[in-house]
Amino acid sequence: MTPDSQTNFLFLADSLPKKYPEFYARLEKELKKHKVDFGFLPGTKDVWAVDYMPIQVGKKFIQFRYDPSYLRFKKYEKTKSDVDSICEALGIKTQKSDIVLDGGNLVRSAHQAFVTDRIFEDNPTWERKALLTELKNLLELDRLFLLPVQPGDFTGHADGMVRFVDEHTILANDYSKEPKKFYEAFEIALHNTGLEVIKLPYNVYDNTSNSHANGDYINFLQMEKVIFGPIFGFKEDQEVIRILEQAFPKDSIIPIESNELAKDGGILNCISWNILR
Repeated sequence: MTPDSQTNFLFLADSLPKKYPEFYARLEKELKKHKVDFGFLPGTKDVWAVDYMPIQVGKKFIQFRYDPSYLRFKKYEKTKSDVDSICEALGIKTQKSDIVLDGGNLVRSAHQAFVTDRIFEDNPTWERKALLTELKNLLELDRLFLLPVQPGDFTGHADGMVRFVDEHTILANDYSKEPKKFYEAFEIALHNTGLEVIKLPYNVYDNTSNSHANGDYINFLQMEKVIFGPIFGFKEDQEVIRILEQAFPKDSIIPIESNELAKDGGILNCISWNILR
């Protein structure tokens, strides 16, 4: 699979500058400053591009079915972008799968990936082992790890929980203040991977809603040689940037104030569809 660290072109939803003009102005300034090539996905209906766009595997693009359980209400139909039309406009041919999977619930390196167990709820007709085997085959993975869904996270996504540093090391949220049952299940899941774990500060506890993601620093945008890390004006901001600089010493770590996005439940990885051209 194509890991974020090897991507060199960023697509953003064309709806992003309209919905979050102040945030977009900050992001655009930094993208241009650091010479990141970027463009826009045409005709989008929401900004969370990583969720509905296909997954790049080498020269292939695997298009999973974008029909998550949390959007299966009539009022959300207008938020679903026409991915076939977007890909056609970009000249991208996709290989379709009937598996329901959001891009936000796939955290990947070249040979390994994480998903949460929401994958089973979204695909109730699949036998669990067969589902995981099919995912591994489609994505050309050696190992696929399961995480428990975080309580209160209606999306059930993994990209706000863990990220790969390399094939041997991951970053993971410090969930020590979370409910004991979830915290222990999460720690067991991490231990069972056999990977080295670096903990990242996690502070969402002053947010006024479970749908706010302010303080979830792990949802950063990673590309070749550069990482854009969300900051929120919290006391943890500087510590997080320092940890990222130590974990990725060859990359430029760029802080981006991201409160507007986070108050709507997503952050930098959520708005990004970055690929290798």
